[in-house]
Amino acid sequence: MVLLHHGLGSIHSWRRQIPAFASAGWQVIAYDRWGYGRSDPRPGFEAGYLLQDMHEAIELLEALGLARVSLVGHSDGGTIALLMATEYPERVERMVVVAAHIYIEPKMAEGLRMIAEQARRPPLAAALQREHGARAPALVDAWIGQWMNAQVSSLSMQSMLPQIRCPTLVIQGELDEHATPQHAIDIAEGVQNGRLWLIPGVYHMPPHEIPENFNRQVLAFLGGGLDERPIE
Repeated sequence: MVLLHHGLGSIHSWRRQIPAFASAGWQVIAYDRWGYGRSDPRPGFEAGYLLQDMHEAIELLEALGLARVSLVGHSDGGTIALLMATEYPERVERMVVVAAHIYIEPKMAEGLRMIAEQARRPPLAAALQREHGARAPALVDAWIGQWMNAQVSSLSMQSMLPQIRCPTLVIQGELDEHATPQHAIDIAEGVQNGRLWLIPGVYHMPPHEIPENFNRQVLAFLGGGLDERPIE
């Protein structure tokens, strides 16, 4: 499986998942996308940066000689996973997308303003420093600036979703600060073979907020074990 971290995340963001997934027998691949973690500095985020990051992921699969994988993507990483399954369906076996974005809605701006405020003080500032080093403030400004300036038309993926054929588990916390529950519903209903897990009492970070339950459900789905029973 390939893990695709959230915006402002890194390999470190999957610290609660990698040991559990590897112990379950999966070959787990996680990496810092360009500009994050310990990767090379990124001058900025263009309007099409998610598509650029998707092609980077495909190049990684090529370099590793991997023809077909399962994907787990969180937030930006979830959108990248959806793009991969749209443009390279032969590459994706199964997919889990967590708090992904397929369009821009007003709640996103509220969430971004909250991040901008919290990123300047503990504990978020310290966490970002651990993940990205001294460049964390510049990274935050560039990433938030791109999303705050984005036009509604710059992210519109609903018409693309029916092209996605692989089994897809869509996860989102009902209290997500960046999207309404309808966002996840639209993804799950838009793909050909989607399942939805809307989690009561959970915000934007299910892998961190409920790691044991999250890991259990993801492993069950990727192993083909969730198709006939409800998610609790």
